[in-house]
Formats: sequence, structure tokens, C-alpha cells
Amino acid sequence: MATVSALRGDVVTFKADPFLNSPEDCMVYIPDAVVVIEAGKITDLGPASEVLARLPQGVTPVHYPDAIISAGFIDTHIHYPQTEMIGAFGEQLLEWLNKYTFVAEQNFAAQAHAEHVAGVFLRELLRCGTTTAVVYCTVHPQSVDAFFGESQRFNTRMIAGKVLMDRNAPPALLDTAQQGYDESTQLIKRWHKKGRQHYCITPRFAPTSTQAQLDVCGTLAREHPDAYIQTHLCENLDEIKWVLELFPERKSYLDVYQNAGIVRERSVYGHGVHLTEEDFCTCHETGAALAHCPTSNLFLGSGLFKLFDAKNPARPVRVGLGTDVGAGTSFSQLQTLNEAYKVAQLNQTRLNAIQAFYLATRGSAEALYLDQQIGTVGIGFEADLVILDKKATPLMAFRSQFSKDINETLFLLLILGDDRAVRATYVAGQKVYDRDESGEQFRYAVAE
Repeated sequence: MATVSALRGDVVTFKADPFLNSPEDCMVYIPDAVVVIEAGKITDLGPASEVLARLPQGVTPVHYPDAIISAGFIDTHIHYPQTEMIGAFGEQLLEWLNKYTFVAEQNFAAQAHAEHVAGVFLRELLRCGTTTAVVYCTVHPQSVDAFFGESQRFNTRMIAGKVLMDRNAPPALLDTAQQGYDESTQLIKRWHKKGRQHYCITPRFAPTSTQAQLDVCGTLAREHPDAYIQTHLCENLDEIKWVLELFPERKSYLDVYQNAGIVRERSVYGHGVHLTEEDFCTCHETGAALAHCPTSNLFLGSGLFKLFDAKNPARPVRVGLGTDVGAGTSFSQLQTLNEAYKVAQLNQTRLNAIQAFYLATRGSAEALYLDQQIGTVGIGFEADLVILDKKATPLMAFRSQFSKDINETLFLLLILGDDRAVRATYVAGQKVYDRDESGEQFRYAVAE
């Protein structure tokens, strides 16, 4: 029989999209709440004054005073093999790929290396309160096995796949259309929907796949309609120019993917910095999602994603938040929201705290069609949770004295917070990271 546990603290979660509705009507804020968990799901929730009386005998909540209980953060675009070259200096996208990324990814031919980096990567996600991510592996099937194997040990809900590239990359990183199909098919059979793992068909981006390989991705998408698809889109102006030279018969970068049959629900396109109105309409009509990756776009000088254009209520596009490590400069979704706020400011728009935290939780869950399972603190949802310390640093503790309401507190968390603000991370109700643990801070999930 599953054990019952409980957490106590201030709860912040969301019930609707604050880009499309009044933000104040979208947020649920319960001061001094109790979250009750059984068999990995939330079974009761409400003010402590009400829920404590309903707790089974012997259950004492783990109390987190001066903390916010939020749904775990969801990262919709990140590369685990690039962990080893985060912070690489001086290049824009195409030069950066050749100088740093393709060099690092060749190391993943070694299973032991892939397993080591997967372990570091997942711990960094959990340290930052991220409980679900959409992850690029490398062209090597063993990189996928290493990643999902480690995710399975933590019981995290992860979405990942083998990169497909059959041109314009080093020979050691190339497959073929047929090899990509065969290896992806085997990996889907091995990992898709095994526990909390989901497979993602992953052509890196149009320039590194021939039309034949993109067509193979379309075939895989038709054969596995509940699998995910991820790739890059309209990140850099030189990249867009190159795509149109490689595919002169297509009217746009997105049209390359649509022609191949990989623009649909559960498609996630990284960046989308330079999309047109027609592109946004296509994403809206097909249910495809965009991953907003502000730290990466600023670091590589790619441009400013037009978040509020994407979320236009007349034809809203599903948008999630992405760190894009290693072009992105932090695993922390708090730091990513910090940069998203600044990008919005440069676009002459304002990203408020409610919109920001929605984007990192329920909004990203909606982008992934997982909003009935994760992204919300609510009865029946999976208990993937992050505990955010409002006084994590001396400056945050001082500044919090002058915070007049929950909106200002949330805004201060996204501006001043980072991994230090994550007090603990829970996956399916089990604590897998504890910042204040004197010994090992991480622990694998224990089967109930």
C-alpha cells in the first residue's frame, strides 16, 4: 500500500493562460497550504487550517516556512551533451556548432562518457527545480540509452531522442536516412512510454538533414503519432538564409518541416526568433509549440523572440520555456525567466511574474500536451514539485521584507533567484534533491 505524505508551505499554481486572460484570475495562491501526496499524485490540497484535520493519523507534513511550493519547472529545449561546453566563447550559431558542439558530441560514442554526462546533467536539472525536459541526445543510440537509464532511476518524466543528421556535419556524427529510421524505431520500442519516459523524433535542424531524412522523420511521426518531434527553427538569420538555399522549392523554413510531415501536435520548435505572421498562424493551426530560449538567443546574438506576438489572443501559439544549454547559460528556469523579462522589455512589452511562472510550469506543460498530468499543483496531478526559498540569499532575505504581495515576491524570485533558491525538488512525490542535506543531496527514487 502506498504511503501518504504531505508538504506544507505557500502554494502558487495556475488554472488558465495569463497571456489570454486577466493574470490575476489565472493564478491560484494559497498561503500556508498543505499538499497531500499518495502513490506519486496529489490527493488533497488546501489551507493548512482545513487539510491538517483530514490527514491520516501519523502523517506530519514536511514544513517549508518562507517558501513557495510550485509545480516543478519544465524545460522545453535543452541539449544534454552540451553540458561539457556550456559557456563556450565568442561565436554565433553556425560557427559555434562547428567549433564547439560537434566536437563535444563525438565523445558520446563512448557509453561510459554518455552515462557520466547524463548523471551530471540530470542532477543539474533537479538542483534547479526542473522535473521535466525536452532533451537532445546525440546521433549515437547509446547516448539515448544513457539518458533514459538515468532518468528512469530518478523517475523523472523526460522527453528525449537520438539526433538525426546525414549531411553538413563531421563524418563521425552522420547517420543515413535508413540508419536514422532503424535506430529511432528501435529506441522508440525500447523507451517510449516506458514508465515516465517519452521518445522524441529529433532531426537536428534542416541544414543537417537531406530531404530523404526529413521524409523519414515524417514516416516515423505517422507510425508513432503519440511520440514527440523536436528540432530548431528560425534561430539565426544566416541559418535561415542557408535553409532557403538548401531547399529552394520551399517558401519558408517552417514549410520545409511542414512538407516533411513533422509540424503537428507534440512538435516542439526551438527558438523561433525570426518567425513571420504566417509561421505563427501555421503553428496555431497545427498545434505545434515553440520553445522560448532567451539566454541562448542573447548569448549567441541570435535576436529577440517575440513572445507576445506568439501569444496573440487572435491565434495563440503554444509556447514553452527552454534553457537551451549549452548555448543557454544556465540550467535555472529562474535565471531563464530573468532573461525572458529583459527580452520582452527590449521588444517594448512587459512580462509580468504571473505570466513568467505560468510559462515555466503550466504553459510548458500545455506546449507538451501534458497539462493534465504535470505543471499544476492540484488534486489528481503528478506530484512533481519544487520548493522555492524566498530568502535563499542575504539579499533576497533583505529584499523580501519590502515585498508587498505575492506578485512582487514571485518577480523578485525570477530576478534575484537561481539554483540557490531551490530548497528541494520532488519527483512523483519523492524528494530527489535537498539543498540543505549535509551529505549526498541527491537520491534516486524508491519504488513503492
